[in-house]
Amino acid sequence: MKAMEALHMRCVLPLSMSKNSLFIPKTTTPLSALPISKPPLIFPLSSSSYSQTATVRTRAGWFSGLTDNKKKMNLPDTVKAGDPVLHEPAQEIDPSEIKSEKVQKIIDDMIRVMRKAPGVGLAAPQIGIPSRIIVLEDTKEYISYAPKEEIKAQDRRPFDLLVIVNPKLKNKSNKTALFFEGCLSVDGFRAVVERYLDVEVTGLDRNGVPIKITASGWQARILQHECDHLEGTLYVDKMAARTFRTVDNLDLPLAQGCPKLGPR
Repeated sequence: MKAMEALHMRCVLPLSMSKNSLFIPKTTTPLSALPISKPPLIFPLSSSSYSQTATVRTRAGWFSGLTDNKKKMNLPDTVKAGDPVLHEPAQEIDPSEIKSEKVQKIIDDMIRVMRKAPGVGLAAPQIGIPSRIIVLEDTKEYISYAPKEEIKAQDRRPFDLLVIVNPKLKNKSNKTALFFEGCLSVDGFRAVVERYLDVEVTGLDRNGVPIKITASGWQARILQHECDHLEGTLYVDKMAARTFRTVDNLDLPLAQGCPKLGPR
């Protein structure tokens, strides 16, 4: 698996730290029924694991692009690094507007783009909307593409679709993990990012109802990654120096002086 909003890191190791108006025609197909034919993009597999599934993904159209399907579904493009919408803070959604047709269609677009990529998370700025909305989802199918040892190290477990409007994130402990991280908006590259292992996110669901999510491990990383987008921050703004690399070089050793993927 090559990319994740692609959050597929390499190794999860705990340590102590002191110290993200579109309208589309309505569809009769439920979002949950949309097919997922490819491994997700927000966090990469190792390059060796990727090569093992390359043939399957090529047959599934992985390298042929999404043009036909996107035209059919009128999906927005994923905005790439350099566009100002990815580098400026997003605006809060008025709670009274959450159930409006405009906001609901933005949310539907985000879910479809995330699943079509496929990825495990997406923030509204990534489809050109400067609003504070994130969506995330990690499935058993997605996780099945990763080696068992990585799944265990990452503390990665499936979770159902989450839609969070106006999310507010805080860490719940000082324990952190180092992983290679990727992003649909910086496609084809990875870098090591340190993230908290335990977080809490509060906000509103797509119906405007208050929600609170307590997350750990991989889900906590995804939440931090997507909430960063809402502040105009990409993972490359937080990456450890000299760890940036192409996905093809993911298995090459880190340079001298780089943080080890383990306890400090």
